[in-house]
Amino acid sequence: MRYMVGVDVGGTFTDVTMVDSKSGNVENHKLPSTPQDPSKAIMNGINELLELQNVSNEEVTYLAHGTTVATNALIERKGAQTALIVTEGFKDLLEIARQTRPNLYDLFQEKPEPMIAGDLRFEVEERLYANGSIRTPINKEQLRAIIEEIKSKGIQSIAVCFLFSFNNPIHEQIAVEEIKKLYPSAFVSASHQIVPEFREYPRLTTTTMNAYLGPVMQTYMENFRASVKKANIPVEPYITQSNGGIISIQESVSSPVKTALSGPAAGVVAASHVAELTGYKNLITFDMGGTSADFSLIENGEPKVSMDREIEGFPARIPMLDIHTYGAGGGSIAWLDDGGALKVGPESAGAVPGPAAYGRGGTLPTVTDANVVLGRLNPNGILDGKMDLDVEASKRAIEEHICKKTNLSLIEAASGILSVVNANMTRGVRLISVEKGYSPSEFSLVSFGGGGGLHCGSLAKELNISTLIVPPSPGTFSSMGLLVTDIKSDYVKTELLEPIEQNLVTIQDHFKEMEEEGTKLLVSEKIDNDKRVFQRSIDIRFKGQNYELSVPIELEDLKKENIDKVINKFHEIHEKAYGYSDKLATVEFVNYRLTACGELPKVDLNKETITNEEVVSSKTKRKVYFAEVEEPKYYDTDIFQRTELNAGDRIIGPAIVEQLDTTILILPDQTAFVDPYQNLIINASNGVNNDDEK
Repeated sequence: MRYMVGVDVGGTFTDVTMVDSKSGNVENHKLPSTPQDPSKAIMNGINELLELQNVSNEEVTYLAHGTTVATNALIERKGAQTALIVTEGFKDLLEIARQTRPNLYDLFQEKPEPMIAGDLRFEVEERLYANGSIRTPINKEQLRAIIEEIKSKGIQSIAVCFLFSFNNPIHEQIAVEEIKKLYPSAFVSASHQIVPEFREYPRLTTTTMNAYLGPVMQTYMENFRASVKKANIPVEPYITQSNGGIISIQESVSSPVKTALSGPAAGVVAASHVAELTGYKNLITFDMGGTSADFSLIENGEPKVSMDREIEGFPARIPMLDIHTYGAGGGSIAWLDDGGALKVGPESAGAVPGPAAYGRGGTLPTVTDANVVLGRLNPNGILDGKMDLDVEASKRAIEEHICKKTNLSLIEAASGILSVVNANMTRGVRLISVEKGYSPSEFSLVSFGGGGGLHCGSLAKELNISTLIVPPSPGTFSSMGLLVTDIKSDYVKTELLEPIEQNLVTIQDHFKEMEEEGTKLLVSEKIDNDKRVFQRSIDIRFKGQNYELSVPIELEDLKKENIDKVINKFHEIHEKAYGYSDKLATVEFVNYRLTACGELPKVDLNKETITNEEVVSSKTKRKVYFAEVEEPKYYDTDIFQRTELNAGDRIIGPAIVEQLDTTILILPDQTAFVDPYQNLIINASNGVNNDDEK
């Protein structure tokens, strides 16, 4: 493999990273996103970067893409018109939902509107018992009449979800066969193919979302594939999934819901790779872009995966990296509520009109404008001077919308905007750490995204985090994640069993069956046998509990003499999550999960040898206002260009490091060090470097 290309599409910018696998050189490119057609910015970015580096399109040997198409279709409700076929008596389950409510005491809490209208939900006579045996055979005549009615209405997509089909898919299989016979052009999504596990409502919503996204993603993927081919790039592109792995376009078209968190996942994967290279195994990832900030937790080098995420208010029962998103980006708009309190976000100025400083028509004050006013962004322009900044426009926006309506001065208002957005993001970090039984002080913070470098020092100070890691190209870091990931596909079986000897063969058979399915996929993706890895886990609970905890296992653990190890692991995880565990209570196995991984070649990043460590001084200084210290004031601040820094260089704050894709702020009481991989390691604990705390 020679030139590997990764593309990450954000709400404001599209990032392209190219790595020469022979030399290890990394090149990055950034351009405004084209929300109306994301593929335009993608292909323009690829072509521009290849041209800048004098690389022919034919030399690209790997291409991966993180997409926001599925996410945007769900948010904007621009999916396909979809019909639903369910077991007789259950067509209103989409609206009945479940007992859990977002806000128990809010009588006016609005539920999300179902993606399928009531007149497009159809019931068919059929019924299975809970064990999967047939109680009422499916009424084929009624089924055919329903399909014909759906066809007559011109519905593009059909979701099929019958009771207990996870135990026996026979009726769903019959329905899919009939649809393909009578309406072959329809996109079909059956629950036993998407999420074959128990709990009817999450299985229904996940299947519905998949059908809703199917035609949209199919059209987008086919256009993207055609664009790649037209550009004479001789590879089949991969798509990132929400679990952090990649998959071929063909697989992603059949299960588009698996790409719902495609974009944010790539950054977490890249951070995991940094953990492997640097030795910092416990990380909190902080990805701040133009419209939002994403947070995730990596423990012992492994990103946390969740099965209990919601997308636009609906449960999505698929493995997703446990990423939490807040409406806190550079474009987040500052405003005053009815009581006069300063708020920031979640509304964003986005790419257009953008912050007032960008000169694209924006007039409302944003986080970026606050950073401009305080001198933290280069007044002569960002993106290596390619994008001018209108400092006066930033001042006008804050004065008009904040200062004139309060008693705040311009500096106080700008500092207040940053203080509020940092407090919002601090809550995001606590959600994925403190509320899950982890102390942020035991983790290092990996900061990336175009806006992360300006805020990571303040977050670390607030959360008592001693070490910050800012990678060489933080603004395009997520696109790097596309070049260091693997092919992944997830499988699950449900059967409630106690962990006793007579059940072990059944459990082993479940894993064997899933491994055979995973092997077929990896063979189709041309993954060699020695590059196939299978990860296994069991969802376990105390008998009578409603929900489970996932416990990683090895095949050896499923032997009679080792099964107690699995139970002990469950007790450890339960105690960490909830603060207690009853070791005398009966334990129950529920879901059996397997992830089939196809290991792909990883980019070999350059590692420099540190021959000399010294404190470096800058050629230029700028007055920058710091409110994060005991004595808020303007400081003479060293301004560094990141391209001029070498491995071993040390910086004493206050300082600013500028580069093409971001600006990094080092507070007055912080220091920084450039490591062999060109990561900027910022020590946030009053000048004492904790390089050994990894």
